[in-house]
Amino acid sequence: MITMPAPTFAELMQTMRGFQESRVLLTAIELDVFTAVGKGATAAEVASRLRTDSRGTETLLNALAAMGALAKKSGIFRNTPGTKRHLVAGSRDYARPGLMHIVNLWTTWDALTACVRKGAAGAARRTEQQQSEWTKSFIAAMHRNAAGMAAQAVRAVGTKGVRRLLDVGGGSGAYSIAFAKASKSLRAEVFDLATVVPIAQAHIRAAGLEGRISTRVGDLRSDEFGQGYDMALLSAICHMLGPEENQDLFRRCWRALVPAGRLVIRDFILGPDKARPKSAALFAINMLVGTRSGGTYTMAEYTDWLRDAGFESVRRLDPAGDLIVATRK
Repeated sequence: MITMPAPTFAELMQTMRGFQESRVLLTAIELDVFTAVGKGATAAEVASRLRTDSRGTETLLNALAAMGALAKKSGIFRNTPGTKRHLVAGSRDYARPGLMHIVNLWTTWDALTACVRKGAAGAARRTEQQQSEWTKSFIAAMHRNAAGMAAQAVRAVGTKGVRRLLDVGGGSGAYSIAFAKASKSLRAEVFDLATVVPIAQAHIRAAGLEGRISTRVGDLRSDEFGQGYDMALLSAICHMLGPEENQDLFRRCWRALVPAGRLVIRDFILGPDKARPKSAALFAINMLVGTRSGGTYTMAEYTDWLRDAGFESVRRLDPAGDLIVATRK
């Protein structure tokens, strides 16, 4: 086992102050500063476009320039190649809709101390409009993440013998779209909440796959999924649930599969000591502040739960990867 050197106190202090630059960028995204800067603008022009205070706007723009997110010359602020490509409305790779999910996470992470004291997140208090915007930003973030990973997952898992795919909590439908593109004989169904399904339908239409990918409204925490599926997919789902909830979910997936059908799980997987990898350990914090009982889990935990549900040959496709495949007996 490779042991990384412990950070010095000075390095820990630097990490503690890391929120400052993070908050500057998040505020810039929330206000859509980079779009307001456009092809170049003074602080006064940006403040006028955003309807923000001139002093506050100039201070923010100067900090962004100091961080390298903007360039400044002779009082004119300009986007860098990176911000122009990803953070200016109308650009091909405009990422702000998905990045708004990170903006929203600021509020939940701010409650971490209280969550550690209580052991659970408090109930989110959002208006209907706020909940709608949260859902849109969350699904946009998940779609952006899935766009690159879905094709890799399809190659790793394969489509041999898969005629019917159940995409549980399928969100934007990115994985169903990737599987359908990989096999013309495959039919997929995206199962998700009523607030999410219209978003998935829009992505499915854009991919031209309405004839082979259907959608169904339901609650993955409690509903039965039907029967006759060759594969069920749980991508970025298990971390939202507690151990008992996951065990129940696996049993319902087992009932939905044909004999020898496969359940595919893509999620963070903790090492045996639960302290690495760092990404999985930190994501457990994200679940502590954002869910009732969610977390990240070890391969041993997944194996036990899946076998109890009736699955066999539980395996991790890559010892360092995030894909687990189990087969129904």
